[in-house]
Amino acid sequence: MIPGGLSRENLPPLRDVIEDFGLGAKKSLGQHFLLDLNITRKIARLSGLKAGETVIEIGPGPGGLTRALLETGANVIAIERDSRCIEALSMLNGPYEGTLTLIEDDAMKVDEVAILKEHGVSGPVRLASNLPYNISTELLIKWLKAAPCWWTSLTLMFQKEVADRIIAPPGNKTYGRLGIISQIASVPQKGFHLPAAAFTPPPKVDSSVLHFDPVKEVPCSISKLEKVTAAAFSQRRKMLRASLKPLYGKRTEEILSAVDILPTKRAEEIDVDGFIRLANFES
Repeated sequence: MIPGGLSRENLPPLRDVIEDFGLGAKKSLGQHFLLDLNITRKIARLSGLKAGETVIEIGPGPGGLTRALLETGANVIAIERDSRCIEALSMLNGPYEGTLTLIEDDAMKVDEVAILKEHGVSGPVRLASNLPYNISTELLIKWLKAAPCWWTSLTLMFQKEVADRIIAPPGNKTYGRLGIISQIASVPQKGFHLPAAAFTPPPKVDSSVLHFDPVKEVPCSISKLEKVTAAAFSQRRKMLRASLKPLYGKRTEEILSAVDILPTKRAEEIDVDGFIRLANFES
């Protein structure tokens, strides 16, 4: 059993925490735990987190990344949907008294700004997470659409194929909606790659960590951008004059010409500036 009177120096191994609290990963929650503290510390370093800052962590599980974030001297707000993990994470309250806040809730439904206000946190904060794979892109879009932006950086784990889509340039086979929105609303940068074997249980795919800095000002409406990119990539092998017709109707070619985009181009050939012009066009 986990001993009482824990200190930072005698925290039990994460595998013991998983066993003692019955934290078998739930497939329905997209759980794949990261137990190697060398890796979690690498993520904490990539985040740029400093002592006294506040960081939000989503889906901390048994607390591998949570420990690394707390070691920086930061204040950690951990949002976890799984009540089993909340109980396990509570053991960190002793060794890290006053710097860990646990919230049992669904990350897709929480209002981060309200949480920060409730806990007296002012100013932008960082966010660092080994995201549940099944909601990773939805969460990213949620944070990218936040206005005004409440975060000063995002350091996030994704499936490698999702990370590749986020940073893909025009012309790349993985270039699409997610990358365009990410590259317009933030500055995503590749961190490092992790094989499936680094996780417990190992997923069927490899993973990558990305770091995002916010842009000073988002140059277009993300909601409009979502509509434009949804139409443009709905049939990505078609020319834009055809794929955008459901959105613009008979004026499709006229609008494309007005924003200096050839109607015969395909969506994957248009750079982010082109999509900004489309999103900003007032028909």
